[in-house]
Amino acid sequence: MLTGCTTHDASNGGSTPAAGGTAASAGGSASATGESAATGSALPAGALAATAQVPDGGGKIVDGKNIVITQPHSGSFRAFTAICTHEGCIVSSVSNGTINCPCHGSKFSIKDGSVVHGPAPSPLAAIAIKVEGTSIFQG
Repeated sequence: MLTGCTTHDASNGGSTPAAGGTAASAGGSASATGESAATGSALPAGALAATAQVPDGGGKIVDGKNIVITQPHSGSFRAFTAICTHEGCIVSSVSNGTINCPCHGSKFSIKDGSVVHGPAPSPLAAIAIKVEGTSIFQG
């Protein structure tokens, strides 16, 4: 069980406790070199992604971390495990407001990780993140 989860929301000036004990953030793929595909500049050490890499209303799956970061509303980032709760497959995409598993078609909400379409039996676990400037970090 995660504790101390937060949600970053630019409209409130920072991190706040996430509703229901979950935190989420837009997810995606970060390059192995730490270079931001969106900006061409290097990410700070330990950063999961740049905020510009997470589309508004979409998300990014972070390669090698099993984390998906979403931005359900402009400036509000959430993060979840990228491991499907059905049979442990890694989710493969974020589109049309859902995080999608390629194995059996499960879909999860980018807002809170809840199951939108089964067979997944439970939501994706939230992962605490923090936004510092234009970088997203775990924690």
